[in-house]
Amino acid sequence: MSFASLKKASSKGDTFAKLTREIDKLNQPAAGSSADERFWKPEMDKSGNGFAVIRFLPAPDGEEMPWAKVWSHAFKGPGGQWYIENSLTTLGKDDPIGEMNRELWNSGRDSDKEIARAQKRKLSYYSNIYVVSDPAHTENEGRVFLYKFGKKIFDKLTEAMQPAFADESPIDPFNFWKGADFKLKIRKVEGYWNYDKSEFAAPSTLGNFDDDKLEGIWNQGYSLAEFEDPKNFKSYEQLTARMNLVLGKSSTASAPAIREDEEEVFAAPVGGFNDADIAGLRESAIASAPVEDPEDTLSYFAKLAEED
Repeated sequence: MSFASLKKASSKGDTFAKLTREIDKLNQPAAGSSADERFWKPEMDKSGNGFAVIRFLPAPDGEEMPWAKVWSHAFKGPGGQWYIENSLTTLGKDDPIGEMNRELWNSGRDSDKEIARAQKRKLSYYSNIYVVSDPAHTENEGRVFLYKFGKKIFDKLTEAMQPAFADESPIDPFNFWKGADFKLKIRKVEGYWNYDKSEFAAPSTLGNFDDDKLEGIWNQGYSLAEFEDPKNFKSYEQLTARMNLVLGKSSTASAPAIREDEEEVFAAPVGGFNDADIAGLRESAIASAPVEDPEDTLSYFAKLAEED
């Protein structure tokens, strides 16, 4: 294109229109990377608060537990690449990052402990829920979804089942008839989603529905066993190769932030992502993804970044 042609196109607005179209394309999700519609996520309002009422559902038919739990690692290596993988410790197996972290933590050096903290595990839970109220998206009300949550929410479930005080009665949060709706109250505290004000309502039958209605809701639940299925975890050798690629010859890693609301095998806090960290994560995930499955890694990273 000559300079004269450039000036003509610019005066007509053609170049701006072309750029706008390209930006629109970039903002569209890549093929195969669209959000999993089985999952429900709360949403913050303009004031920085979020509110919804959900009901945790019983274990799916044929499964024993109403939740699944998965350990994972997410950290950035010295070269800027990300390690984002499920941990084999979920399956009770040795994990290369876990082994490295133990060695670093037990070295007695503060610098090694900082590296271990940056590479620590994060614990996530998965349950089926029924959405009672979702002011941000009323179309979700009356539907069954999967819900991914962290230790803070699980602590609320534990406190309901095992209350600390004698004047409080235990609640089975996953019981259709004797359970209770969970009022999810979210605030933004220092860039993180805070769930401290969330609480259970008084025990009651879900929606005062009859058994036929409750059975229909139960049958809509998704399998939770898949999250702990070994086929969804990479082998020790694959994880070691990824670890070596991300860390190179150095074991130094960096984490965006450190939070105090997750647990780790060496009793260190688990890191999280704040607003500043989330910006630009798509590009980082693509750059760090293995050649054979970039979209899978990107999808997992996006979910991890949005998690509490």
